[in-house]
Amino acid sequence: MENDDEVVLSSTLLLDGVGEVFAKLNTDGLSCSPVDSNDVTTYCLGLRSYTAKETKISLSDIYAIEQQEWGSVYDPSVTGTFLHGDYVEMHRFVVHAVVRPKKQPAPWILSEYIFGHKDLNTCEAWVKQLNSYMSNQYKRPKKLLVLVHPLCGKRKGVKTWEMVAPIFCRAKVETKVIMTERAGHAYDVVSTLPDRELRSLDGIVTVGGDGLFNEVLNGLLPSRHKTYFPPPPTGLGQHGENYQNKQINLTINADDMGHTSANEGNSSPETSCRYDDHEPLLPNSLPASSLASNLGTQYRINKPSDSDEIPSVSFPNDWFRLGLIPAGSTDAIVLSTTGVRDPVTSTLHIILGSKMSLDIAQVVRWKTSLSSILESPTLRYAASFAGYGFYGDVIKESEKLRWMGPMRYDYAGTMVFLKHKTYEAEITYLEPQIMESSSHEPRRKQQKQICRTNCTVCNQPTVSESDRDFSDGTVSKSDIYTNKDFKWSRVKGRFLSVGAAVISCRNERAPDGLVADAHLSDGFLHLILVKDCPHPYYLWHLTQLTKRGSDPLNYSFIEHHKTPAFTFVSQHDRSLWNLDGEILEASHVSVQACRGLINLFASGPEV
Repeated sequence: MENDDEVVLSSTLLLDGVGEVFAKLNTDGLSCSPVDSNDVTTYCLGLRSYTAKETKISLSDIYAIEQQEWGSVYDPSVTGTFLHGDYVEMHRFVVHAVVRPKKQPAPWILSEYIFGHKDLNTCEAWVKQLNSYMSNQYKRPKKLLVLVHPLCGKRKGVKTWEMVAPIFCRAKVETKVIMTERAGHAYDVVSTLPDRELRSLDGIVTVGGDGLFNEVLNGLLPSRHKTYFPPPPTGLGQHGENYQNKQINLTINADDMGHTSANEGNSSPETSCRYDDHEPLLPNSLPASSLASNLGTQYRINKPSDSDEIPSVSFPNDWFRLGLIPAGSTDAIVLSTTGVRDPVTSTLHIILGSKMSLDIAQVVRWKTSLSSILESPTLRYAASFAGYGFYGDVIKESEKLRWMGPMRYDYAGTMVFLKHKTYEAEITYLEPQIMESSSHEPRRKQQKQICRTNCTVCNQPTVSESDRDFSDGTVSKSDIYTNKDFKWSRVKGRFLSVGAAVISCRNERAPDGLVADAHLSDGFLHLILVKDCPHPYYLWHLTQLTKRGSDPLNYSFIEHHKTPAFTFVSQHDRSLWNLDGEILEASHVSVQACRGLINLFASGPEV
């Protein structure tokens, strides 16, 4: 094995704008030192500047190498027709690299270093060796499916792709590009991808907003993520015991393999919840034979039988990654995972093969109407946020105003705020048992630990592969709902909003996000319950979200719970949820965090 300091290749080359340099290549990167030991002085439009004595380019920052034809290289050290320097004709090659600003967060900058030599073989040797190192040392994508939303944001999807497509071409990444034509198009494309084609890809990239990414998630995961369902809201009490819901008691018998029965309370079919499965992302319900109960407190999808087709690509896995190139209205996922809302930076993360795990919320919509009680639950997934009440009403109103572009969210939010609608709901959530301290000292408030690149919280080990058996990787299948270290708590009342943040949900209006210390891959959701309160109080909470360093959740009318799972019941028969900007109509919902369910072309926010 080669030592990092061992020089593999060295030559005297002409570096454009610098002059003759002694270039050395080892397994760590490329370094260039001026042949003249003195500081090198360069001129541009008569202005003097100084280059460093040595330039180092890490291999991890090089995204492309190009062999160029015979041409000009600028040498400032020779006398020419300009104030200083002249162009020299020779063979050339270009090293395309990334400059990461020292002050973060900030967009990454494209840079190129043009080298020249009179001998063609010397240039070819450098190109061959650099390409060999890049392909062998880093898990960079070779083939990607790219889905472009042409109308997202201010109709900038196509322009964004046209801007970054040459970077993929330069890096020799093969891209199959599909322009979406309607709502649900991306979902249809991904959900019907054959296993053979999916395995030929290194990942799927979306050029658009959070909604387009949500379509891809829901196209990939329902049939490829075998996991235990969280408990239904009608089957769980405060301490894990069963309780009968006033409206409908849903029971699922493991021996019946999906046969269900509903016991009416005081409601009639006319007053029970109604569902309209017109949402473009909602597939037909899973077959009833796929659902059974683990009669204690869990519900699960059974292992496929011998007659079922087992997908060769399942999640979570180590190799497949998803990428986002921002072109939407908010781009909360990109801002929360890279720190900047910049298409070039996101493109470079993809090309350089960045990889990090990301939690995903699994949302289970339980059927409660008498006409659909025999159907299995509907699954949906969200990467950033699931919101009810205020958040659901805003997304519903904004759908009517798409012609306004991103401004529709401001207008819809104002209209919904002025209406100040509240909803009756009951929420149960899982929380750790608090051990009583022997000390009489008050418990100190824990300091917030912000998620960042190489986060120690997110990098804590998860359940080993041998322990999984169709679990979601968050905890073992027998832990989360039966472990005595956890308990179920319940809260009931009228709420302005109920929200579950998977990540911090940063955006340009909320620089710290909804939950500043939310982590990207710790297996927890942040459940935020905003109780009924006067208009000015709620306005103050919303205003604090726009300020960096504020604490928008530190109010008596707000409850904030860090939980791996929760359930929700509302008696409102047209209940709407906002899942990453997509609408889900549901009044009986269970949500659980699936730790590290997908891999993302990202490395976490720099700060």
